[in-house]
Amino acid sequence: MMELLNTALFIVEAVGYFVLMVSLLHFRQRLGLGVFLTALGVMHFMETYLAAVFYVSLPFGNVSPGSSIFFSGKLMMILMLYLQEDAATVRQPIYGLFLGNLLTVAIAWVMQLHQPLDLSPGHPADVNFLKEMGWLMVWGTAILYLDSLGIILLYEKLGDFMRRRVVLRFMIAGLVLLTFDQILFFSGLHYFMGVPMTAFWAGWKAKMLAVCLYSLMFAVYEFRIRRAGIAASARSISDLFGDLTFRERYNDLLERTGRDMLTGVYDRSRMELEAPLMVREALRQGQHATVLIIDADHFKDVNDGFGHLQGDEVLKAIASRLGTTLRSSDRIFRFGGEEFVAVCPGTSHEEGLLLAERLRWTIVTSVKTPDDASVSVSIGAATADEDGTSFTTVLSAADSRLYEAKKSGRNCVVGRSGVVKVS
Repeated sequence: MMELLNTALFIVEAVGYFVLMVSLLHFRQRLGLGVFLTALGVMHFMETYLAAVFYVSLPFGNVSPGSSIFFSGKLMMILMLYLQEDAATVRQPIYGLFLGNLLTVAIAWVMQLHQPLDLSPGHPADVNFLKEMGWLMVWGTAILYLDSLGIILLYEKLGDFMRRRVVLRFMIAGLVLLTFDQILFFSGLHYFMGVPMTAFWAGWKAKMLAVCLYSLMFAVYEFRIRRAGIAASARSISDLFGDLTFRERYNDLLERTGRDMLTGVYDRSRMELEAPLMVREALRQGQHATVLIIDADHFKDVNDGFGHLQGDEVLKAIASRLGTTLRSSDRIFRFGGEEFVAVCPGTSHEEGLLLAERLRWTIVTSVKTPDDASVSVSIGAATADEDGTSFTTVLSAADSRLYEAKKSGRNCVVGRSGVVKVS
C-alpha cells in the first residue's frame, strides 16, 4: 500500500514540477527569462540533498525523488530551454550553478576555522555535512554540464534520422543521457555519502519512468499549447499603463524599423536578419520552411506605359494582396525592384505550392493597371530541408525556379517538380 502511495506521489511531483517550470518558460517574454533560470537554480540544493539522504520505496526499489524527479526534470527543462532559445542561454545557469557550488565548498572550509556557539540546543552546526554536500553539488554540476552538452548534441544528431519526430528525439535523448548521469552521479553518492550500490538500478528505473512522463507532457505542451497558441486574454490595467512607457514606444519603433518605405513590408536588410533565424528555428522543431520568390511580370512595361507613380501603385497593391493572403506566421519582404520574398515556416513543399498558387491567382484577379489590364506574377518555390538547410541555399533554389517560371511563359508557379499551373 505504501509503495502505491509513493508511486502516486512520484507521478504528482513530476507533473507538478513540469507544469510549474514549463509555465515559467512559456511566459518568459512576459515574466523574464531570469524567473525561470532562478527557479531552476534554487532547486539545485534540494535536489542534491534529497538525492543524498531521502529515499522512498517504489515497486521496483528504493529511489530518491531528488535525483529521479527533480534532477531528471532539470535536464529535460534545459533541453526545452535550448529548443526555445539557444545554446548560449543554456550555458548561463550551468556556469552559475558550478561557480555557486565551488563557493559553497570554499565557505565550508572557512567555516571550519570558526568556533561556533551552541545557541540552539540540539541543533549543532554540521560543517562537515555542508562540505560534503558542497563537493557533491560540484560533482553533480560538472556532470550536469556534460549531460547538457550531450543531450543537446544527441537531440540534434537524431534529427538526421527523425527530424519531424520531435517528441521521440526528446525522449531518446533523455533516456540515454540520464543513464549516463545515473552512472556518474551515483558513483559520487556512493563515494561521498555511502549510498549502497543496491539503489543504483532502482534509481535508474525511476529516471527512465520520469523521462517517459516528461516526454508525454512535452508532447501535450508542444502540440496542444505552444504550436496551437494560447488565446489572448483581456489586457490588464498594468498593460495599459505600459502603453505610456519608453519601452512600449521603443518596441513600436523597432517594429517599424526595416520596413520598405513604399510598400510597408519588411525590407531586404530585415530579411537578411530574420529569414535565416526563421528557417533554422523551423528545422530545429522538426518542421519544413518554404521560401517563395514572387516577381511581377512585365513590370517595366507598366512603368514605361503609365509612369513610375502608377508603377508604385501596382507594387503597393501586390504587397497588400500578399499581406492579406499569407498567414500570420509567414513573413513577406521586398527583395528589390518588383521582387518579393515570402518565408513560410511550418510549411511543406506541397503546402507551399498551394499557397503560392493562391497568391498568384489572387494577384492576377485583383491587381490591375490603369487601363484595367491584369497584373500577373511568377513564383519560384523551394523548401528547407529538402532543398537545403540554410536560408541562402533555399533562396537560391527558389530563385532558379523563378527563372524557370519566367522561361515557361510567366504567370505561373514552379516548384521542385516543375510548373504547377499556367494561366
